[in-house]
Amino acid sequence: MIIGNPLIFAIESNITRAYEQLGLRALGFFVIHVMGRCYGVKSPDATMLANSFDEVGERIAQRGLYNASFAMEANAGEIAVAVSRALYTDCNEGELFFGIPEPQFTGTVYSNHLLWAPDGDEAFDDGSYVLQFDVENRVRLIAFSRGADSLFDPASLHDAWLAADDFYGILQNWRDSFESEWTSLPKVPEDL
Repeated sequence: MIIGNPLIFAIESNITRAYEQLGLRALGFFVIHVMGRCYGVKSPDATMLANSFDEVGERIAQRGLYNASFAMEANAGEIAVAVSRALYTDCNEGELFFGIPEPQFTGTVYSNHLLWAPDGDEAFDDGSYVLQFDVENRVRLIAFSRGADSLFDPASLHDAWLAADDFYGILQNWRDSFESEWTSLPKVPEDL
């Protein structure tokens, strides 16, 4: 199932096996499309889908709160480098990111839940990262992939701006469609 336009922004998922247990929900895949590129592991057994389902619900509930002072003006590549350096490398003491000290910058990324993917599941074990920023009545998505030895792959970088109503509408549509599909499928019992 694909909800949205993959050439701009879409969520794609597939349920391979549905479970009664809400903590598992289903086995399958959940990927995010940004500007024609797919981010995430697209295979029938990539991950359990409860975490992705719940995360989309949280993003809808927290609409408007994914804020950062640098979100409107900063270049997407600079943001990708800053997030990668601050979260995944040893920074120099006193290092600034967009004029913000590293501990405060890292705190902003985490406390404002700017990092949508990876979401803690195997769904994004391909090295994909998707950042979300709410900027007034728009949403900015910055997506990229990180290699084992690089801050990010420049060829993987995509930056999309959407009307907030369109973005959150896609999230709600995917969540409703996924829940409907999951409800209609036979379930594997919890004790198996």
